[in-house]
Amino acid sequence: MKQIIARIEEETARGFEKAGFDPKYAGVTLSNRPDLAEYQCNGAMAAKKEYATAPRRIAEAVAEALSDNDVFSGVDVAGPGFINLKLNPSFLAQYLREMDGDSALSLNPAKKPETIIIDYGGPNVAKPLHVGHLRSAIIGESIKRMGRRLGHHMIGDVHLGDWGLQMGLIITELHERRPDLPYFDPDFTGEYPEEAPFTIGELEEIYPAASARSKEDEAYKAKALQATHELQEGRRGYMALWRHIMEVSVADLKKNYQRLDVEFDLWKKESDAQPYIPDMIQKMKDEGLAYEDDGALIVDVAEEGDTKTVPPCILLKSDGASLYTTTDLATIVERMKLFSPDEILYVVDKRQEMHFIQVFRCARKAGIVPDRVKLSFLGFGTMNGKDGKPFKTREGGVMRLETLIDDIDEEMYKKIVENRSVRDREAKKTAETVGLSAIKYGDLSNQASKDYVFDIDRFTSFEGNTGPYILYTIVRIKSILNRYAEEGGSAAGPILEPASDGEKTLMLQLARYSEAFENAFAERAPHRLCAYIYELSNNLNSFYHETKILSEENEEQKRSWIALLELTRRVLEDAIAALGFSAPDRM
Repeated sequence: MKQIIARIEEETARGFEKAGFDPKYAGVTLSNRPDLAEYQCNGAMAAKKEYATAPRRIAEAVAEALSDNDVFSGVDVAGPGFINLKLNPSFLAQYLREMDGDSALSLNPAKKPETIIIDYGGPNVAKPLHVGHLRSAIIGESIKRMGRRLGHHMIGDVHLGDWGLQMGLIITELHERRPDLPYFDPDFTGEYPEEAPFTIGELEEIYPAASARSKEDEAYKAKALQATHELQEGRRGYMALWRHIMEVSVADLKKNYQRLDVEFDLWKKESDAQPYIPDMIQKMKDEGLAYEDDGALIVDVAEEGDTKTVPPCILLKSDGASLYTTTDLATIVERMKLFSPDEILYVVDKRQEMHFIQVFRCARKAGIVPDRVKLSFLGFGTMNGKDGKPFKTREGGVMRLETLIDDIDEEMYKKIVENRSVRDREAKKTAETVGLSAIKYGDLSNQASKDYVFDIDRFTSFEGNTGPYILYTIVRIKSILNRYAEEGGSAAGPILEPASDGEKTLMLQLARYSEAFENAFAERAPHRLCAYIYELSNNLNSFYHETKILSEENEEQKRSWIALLELTRRVLEDAIAALGFSAPDRM
């Protein structure tokens, strides 16, 4: 089903052609004066040079050619040559009837579906998820869902950090506390215990203790670096400990991601890339790309025209240990071999931009990815508290993600109970559903690259640009539809021409769904889809307040309005499913 703007452009193109001008100038945009028209065409201004004719004369000729077009109820020329277009209500109603009968709600499947890998997790094992992990998970999940909705093969990878210094720190600290464990005996040849020598709670205490000590004790840090190196070299006892750490950590991570309704297709780890490192590095050496500098192995990635310094890409440290750069490059090698993607998209903190510039350039230079493969960096800003600083607990520490979710759910539960709109036994589940919308919409409604203030009071409000407001709109529609059915209402539809300006505004916004959705995905910009459904919710609520839907005596008109409400519900629920949350039946 064509986007409504494409249908309009087909007609304006005919108008330009009929008037004797090239239809390439017939592009249409939303009007910047909605009080005058719904769409506008500025092509006459661009055609001025080619035809050596005043733009207004071109515009008047096109307007005359469109004067009898059934798509428009009015075509006027304004200023030096702007063509204002008002849609014919009958055309708009027909478009919505087609949309209503389309199971895809006017969204068009990609003509050439792509395989897109999204790297959007990135937590380090042995550490609890904290609020710093929130944005990557939420933004990445929404882009994955949007892409799938449009028919792309989206592959979400958590990409666990399991191979760096934190492993060496945990091993060293555990050795200090439990030197009798068999994992530390180089002569032990038996089977290691199946059960981990620690719980997730103990593990989460061990790492920060080890990290803090390493910053003050150089000898201790040296032991941790050595343990990291020996693990990467495959020391048997350390590998067994590593497996325990992974089992305990991943189970806890999955539980927390599940609360966010975030799912990964792959639970790959840095260590999965290790087998690809030796050949990758040897190839770079053989081709003269990688060379030694102060004992480290590096690749120059600076390019002529750089406006800022781009340091060399370090592949191996002087002690032979690999870095994030090394494993990220080897992971690209693995992804190309296993999936042959068209794009690899990294949804990470924008402060890592330079790291990915280095990685992407090195991957291109080394021929790890062909030109057809897109390497993309979507850097997100910081989630801040009301003081404008990174979000913290009241005590000043980094807040655990599960604590944040609990706080939001508790706040929503209080509001739902106060409203007395849901029975007690349903209130908790409803609070979790609405709470998730508050968290996700609160994040996604902001442009990803910008910092934003996480304000629990504002995000949990049922008014304003919030998740709960969007859900409240959907629940309001469901309530009306249920009452209509309970009162014996007959089948809805068909959708008629708008009976008021408010209804036409709602219909116009509904008709723009495919354009809003497809553009949001193309730009990897969930905030644009949020802006669309916020405006749609406002349009619906304005229409509701000015229209006596259920008391309307004209049955044909009532059925039309019911069909319009049902279509609005479908669009809103389709959009929030792509954003990663859902609506309850009551709230």
